Amino acid sequence: MNSGRSTPASRINPRIAGNLSRARRQRLWRDTLISIFVTTLLTLVAGGAYYLLSHRPATPSSSPLASGAHAVTTPSVATPAAVVPNDSEISSLTDAPPSTSRAEPIVLFADGDVSPFDVDEAADILQPSGTPVSIRDSSESKPRTGARTGARTGPQTRAPAPPDTDHWTAFDPVWHKGLYESTLAVRPQNAIDDLVLVDLRSQGIQAASLCSDETFLRRVYLDVLGTLPTANQAREFISKNSSTKRHDLIEYVLEQPEFADYWAMKWCDILRVKAEFPINLWPQAAQAYHRWIHTAIEDNLPYDQFARELLTASGSNFRVPQVNFYRALQSHQPESIAQVVALTFMGERTENWPAERLAGMSQFFSRVGYKPTGEWKEEIVYFDRRRDGKLSNDIVLAVFPNSMPVEIRADQDPRHEFADWLTDDRNPWFSRVVVNRIWCWLVGRGMIEPVDDIRIDNRPTNPQLLDHLAEELVAADYDLKHVIRMILQSSCYQQSCVPQDKAGRAAEHFAFYHPRRLDAEVLIDAICQITDTTETYMSIIPEPFTFLPETQRAIALPDGSITSSFLETFGRPARDTGLASERNNRLTPSQALHLLNSNHIRDKFKRGAGFRKLLRRSGGRFETVDLLYLTILSRHATEGELTLGGQLCASERGAEDLAWALINSDEFLFRH
Repeated sequence: MNSGRSTPASRINPRIAGNLSRARRQRLWRDTLISIFVTTLLTLVAGGAYYLLSHRPATPSSSPLASGAHAVTTPSVATPAAVVPNDSEISSLTDAPPSTSRAEPIVLFADGDVSPFDVDEAADILQPSGTPVSIRDSSESKPRTGARTGARTGPQTRAPAPPDTDHWTAFDPVWHKGLYESTLAVRPQNAIDDLVLVDLRSQGIQAASLCSDETFLRRVYLDVLGTLPTANQAREFISKNSSTKRHDLIEYVLEQPEFADYWAMKWCDILRVKAEFPINLWPQAAQAYHRWIHTAIEDNLPYDQFARELLTASGSNFRVPQVNFYRALQSHQPESIAQVVALTFMGERTENWPAERLAGMSQFFSRVGYKPTGEWKEEIVYFDRRRDGKLSNDIVLAVFPNSMPVEIRADQDPRHEFADWLTDDRNPWFSRVVVNRIWCWLVGRGMIEPVDDIRIDNRPTNPQLLDHLAEELVAADYDLKHVIRMILQSSCYQQSCVPQDKAGRAAEHFAFYHPRRLDAEVLIDAICQITDTTETYMSIIPEPFTFLPETQRAIALPDGSITSSFLETFGRPARDTGLASERNNRLTPSQALHLLNSNHIRDKFKRGAGFRKLLRRSGGRFETVDLLYLTILSRHATEGELTLGGQLCASERGAEDLAWALINSDEFLFRH
């Protein structure tokens, strides 16, 4: 017997060795599965305990700073008072927070969902009422609970969306009334309010209250300029005691240079201003195209003239920037040009059209010619009468989108005929499409949604309002600023983001302001403004690489090919198709992790001069807290936020931590 002695491996039967090996593998798998099960169970238990702790109200016996729990207390209904300490108060501020009637803190460090908003992009969409008419022959004129303020403290799990197809989000954000609502009475300011209120009454929906002054200031700056107000601008507006201060602010922002920068960015998305593949405008042409769009917006070029110049342009892509409209395409075939024209100026996707309708419209662009020159990448767009390489005297038989045929002489450019039809005052497509885009850009949702998928079987949620804005645009000689001003002055636009009605259709009938995440360009510009840092934008094609000056703002980038990893991460559109859906403003886990943990954001806080300047300006830690809130959130800190933040701001590092937390808050990341 060999008991007590090990058997050499060479003497073990191969079959027995195989069985032993199989037994070891089975034990290994069993131990691994047990380990995974135990780890998962512990994680679930810890997560449940963390949730219960972080959602219980703070009490004097459990200080949020002492225990690490989140500060969650009930906000006051009143709008927070504007309190800015003067020189005589600085010494007292360093010792104790001021005693005011400010609202209590909401959530300074909140455990909000990674994606608090998930806009339903497949919402019902509606088209202008009425049947298409023959313009040329007509002589009559046509008249979510829980969006939380504060930084997230760790990776979060996104909850599944409830099966509520009538609601506009998968999550129902609650925006606390003490910060976002005004105590002022809601009064109709113009016909927009009359039409919206009539519609809401017919639907049995209650409109939201007016937003607070702090909210209105931030909203107007972001919606009109794509820029955060500075701390001084916020303090001045909040403290201003004037019944016309909102009206005055609207007139002010409409004249600022950032207006042309931001709205040119919007139009460059639609017009596909991009140098490289697949559009291939090339850098010099893209720069010229952007400059023309920017100048047109800056000079308030009438919209009908804006469209006409694009549709009828001929010449060099370097010297006549408008011709790049015919080059910013993935194909130069007449059918492709007709598809882009219909999408851009009529808001229609031709894949839903009958083939004969697209073929009839394509004839208007059948004589668009392209030819190169001796200069690198220069191309001439022109009216080409040739057919099969020979001069043609054939009449062009085209059909307008409203099914009316037209004969065009051989020596006449068909594009001019189409531009006359499109920009006619009685055209039901032209004016309604652009005012619907503007409404969506400002209010957050179009009356026809999506704005570029207008179909005859999809009616607008408020056709009377759509008709009214279109008529106002025509009556104002296609002055887009006139329509923008009307919308901004309306009580509908100035509503709070806190819905008063839980009805599923409240959003699509504009019963409250629609919160949405900041555009990628706006977000990085805001972070750079706060930290007093710059960003690098470049394009690696073609060589030599294109680098823009460090002072370049993202909203003023002239070319869709010039980008950064931040812009791509946060959903900047590729500008390949001109569709509104190319821009993705949903907050994703990768974006949240970038804001929380990336060296990119950390370096801005560490190396930027913004906080050192802020600390030099403040007279104490409580004034530092208030300056941070004014700089980042465009409002004064509440009493509870001063108490909690004052302990953090005892050091420069603590002030940076507080600022980083605020930049990661939903209140900062979303326009509301």
